[in-house]
Amino acid sequence: MATHRSRALWSRVMRSCRLPGFRSSWPRGPLGARHVSQEKQATETHFGFETVSEEEKGGKVYHVFESVAKKYDVMNDMMSFGIHRIWKDLLLSKMHPFPGTQLLDVAGGTGDIAFRFLNYVHEQHKGKQKRQLRAQQNLSWEEIAKKYQSEEDPLGGSRVVVCDINKEMLKIGKQKARAQGHKAGKSYGLAWVLGDAEELPFDDDKFDVYTIAFGIRNVTHIDQALQEAHRVLKPGGRFLCLEFSQVNNPLISRLYDLYSFQVIPVLGEVIAGDWKSYQYLVESIRQFPSQEEFKEMIEDAGFEKVTYESLTSGIVAIHSGFKL
Repeated sequence: MATHRSRALWSRVMRSCRLPGFRSSWPRGPLGARHVSQEKQATETHFGFETVSEEEKGGKVYHVFESVAKKYDVMNDMMSFGIHRIWKDLLLSKMHPFPGTQLLDVAGGTGDIAFRFLNYVHEQHKGKQKRQLRAQQNLSWEEIAKKYQSEEDPLGGSRVVVCDINKEMLKIGKQKARAQGHKAGKSYGLAWVLGDAEELPFDDDKFDVYTIAFGIRNVTHIDQALQEAHRVLKPGGRFLCLEFSQVNNPLISRLYDLYSFQVIPVLGEVIAGDWKSYQYLVESIRQFPSQEEFKEMIEDAGFEKVTYESLTSGIVAIHSGFKL
């Protein structure tokens, strides 16, 4: 996964931020140990800047989000100065869902994307209903009132399934849903499912849209998660990913690195009582592929018409692709 780029970027971060304890040398050994080394590397991956086994990474990532779940939303506001809300609004605007859309939001435990989706399609449906009533100018007041009262589905058939591997994140999402007046159940358009992005518990060709916001970089096998996204989408379905990416301005990149490594872990310790988890989150961003590299990965999974839009000088990007 863009190993050379990641090592070069980390070397630059080391020089600018003077972070201790990292060795950037390539593994060396005698020629006789070559095959053993290759087998070992094949089962290794990164957890931030730490090299771990693939089996170990899943547990470590689970523990991170289990630890930060209660303060997850507060920390998002603090770390991004609230800008993450704008990024998520832009994701919904790009999606532009219509009444009847079936959405799967993966790694969406706290419900930010799901709630935006429900509010968006509700407003769309209300607007459609008003336009239809205005077109029928001969209706009496009583007839108009009856049409509003007989409305069975305020979402026009839209549904969202929030799928997350972490029970604590789903627990927080459900609490937020109740606080915001969103009820779970088929008749309310919202469901919560415990599931793995690499092995989704859904049938083929089931959803119109698949979203994943700030989640895919935490997956052990990103290629497998992308293939699963392709599998569960209907023909014509759309993949949308909002994720941290590569800053394209040198000055902003340096300031961003300094802020990320010197400030964010401190905020994590002060607000959430967890320095290590936020150190990992910062490091995981640097390990994630660039915009172009991730675009190629999405195409390799079978998606077509893949595009991306960088936001806030490339701090994040929205990637889009279609199952055709």
